[in-house]
Amino acid sequence: MAPLPPGIRFIISFSRDQWYRAFIFILTFLLYASFHLSRKPISIVKGELHRYCPTLHEGQVGFSSWGQKASGSPHRQPAYNETDCSWAPFDQDNYQQLLGALDYSFLCAYAIGMYLSGIIGERLPIRYYLTFGMLASGAFTALFGFGYFYNIHSFGFYVVTQIINGLVQTTGWPSVVTCLGNWFGKGRRGLIMGVWNSHTSVGNILGSLIAGYWVSTCWGLSFIVPGVIVAAMGIVCFLFLIEHPKDIACSSSLAAPKGCENGTHRFRLQKQVFMDNKNKPLDPEMQCLLLSGGKHPVHQNHVLVLPADGGGSTAPISFTGALRIPGVIEFSLCLLFAKLVSYTFLFWLPLYITNVDHLDARQAGELSTLFDVGGIFGGILAGVISDRLEKRASTCGLMLLLAAPTLYIFSTISKMGLEATIAMLLLSGALVSGPYALITTAVSADLGTHKSLKGNSHALATVTAIIDGTGSVGAALGPLLAGLLSPSGWNNVFYMLMFADACALLFLIRLIHKELSCPGSATADQVLFKEH
Repeated sequence: MAPLPPGIRFIISFSRDQWYRAFIFILTFLLYASFHLSRKPISIVKGELHRYCPTLHEGQVGFSSWGQKASGSPHRQPAYNETDCSWAPFDQDNYQQLLGALDYSFLCAYAIGMYLSGIIGERLPIRYYLTFGMLASGAFTALFGFGYFYNIHSFGFYVVTQIINGLVQTTGWPSVVTCLGNWFGKGRRGLIMGVWNSHTSVGNILGSLIAGYWVSTCWGLSFIVPGVIVAAMGIVCFLFLIEHPKDIACSSSLAAPKGCENGTHRFRLQKQVFMDNKNKPLDPEMQCLLLSGGKHPVHQNHVLVLPADGGGSTAPISFTGALRIPGVIEFSLCLLFAKLVSYTFLFWLPLYITNVDHLDARQAGELSTLFDVGGIFGGILAGVISDRLEKRASTCGLMLLLAAPTLYIFSTISKMGLEATIAMLLLSGALVSGPYALITTAVSADLGTHKSLKGNSHALATVTAIIDGTGSVGAALGPLLAGLLSPSGWNNVFYMLMFADACALLFLIRLIHKELSCPGSATADQVLFKEH
């Protein structure tokens, strides 16, 4: 018999459950990356919506907005011998406030809608709910770009488009986090979700590159192409997303205990929790290996009666009930300020680079992707550290403590040249995005499956929506404040960001103290209790 090819041996080395789990991991990664891909164009196009061109010589063809060419409207001749190439209504002196209002419209609608989205998402099939949101988001992202081709200069048109787009994009986060939480257990959740949450940075990078490709020639396509991509991924979601492993008879974790189900209750054999030399429970996968090796016999003479998936414990949790889960309020308020910092960079970093380093819109957009590259490493690092230490709040607190002085250094040396800007973009991206990534993924999943919920998996969407919705309030305030403060100097924007980092750290003080004083509390939920 001929030996199997290496590729086939690799495929069969993984179980059916592992392949499905990897598929859901990749699919949800791509789905939410496409959401972030569609949010990035507005920050790239800002430098094109308000720009000045050198005075055009006689007979020379200059670059200007397509809409101005189509309408044949004359250019306004400002002082200092410059020709205005801006896109009305962003050609006014208060253009920074107008651009900030566009950000605020989207993010404020997103924050308000997020509180409702989790509650609605619990009561609807995730696949249908997410598909609708992606198709609608694609349509309204593209609609913003159509303003370029149809020569629309109404500020209200762009604001309304942003508001509706912000509302429909709230379908994304609770859906993908709930789906991923259904498929992956708590073992190494920080690492798994740290890697998975890099979709935020990957989407931002792709969005910057796609929008930057057309920003200087046809900025309408900077919105239309991402809109088409989001809508296409919505169709992929409808065709392939599997909400729960039970839908195809898969286990939800690698070390799921065996049991049986009669439709009303699940009967699970109680298993011994093995301890290592330091009296800490071993990793679930290591316990499974010990069981299979027979070195530690287990007397399976206790039966746990757990409510089945259709039992009463799976009823959707109320909003106030979710707030009573320990840690939800603290992490929500921390995320409010952490997301304020992150989204200020997301929406204003390209314009800052344009002003400080004197680059055009395309070059600034490409350079700003380094912040997201740093964010990928920061999110993964935060997940690894929090898994190893079993201290989520302490990990976030450490990165927030380092982020504030890093932002001050960034504001100081980024004016010294391109090399300094590159180095600080990578470092700032890691420290700013690390806590944000950890709270919105692993922490949300931990709290949404807290032991006080007694196995109610339907709470995850509501808890996730509360945490991310509160964070989105900060995401709305950050770009708005940046638009108001930037005319008086970029240093004031950075002072605001440092203050926000300090506030985020302040809200975690109680949880950090609890983690450091009770080192064993993180593993308390590994103990099995009998549920009636």
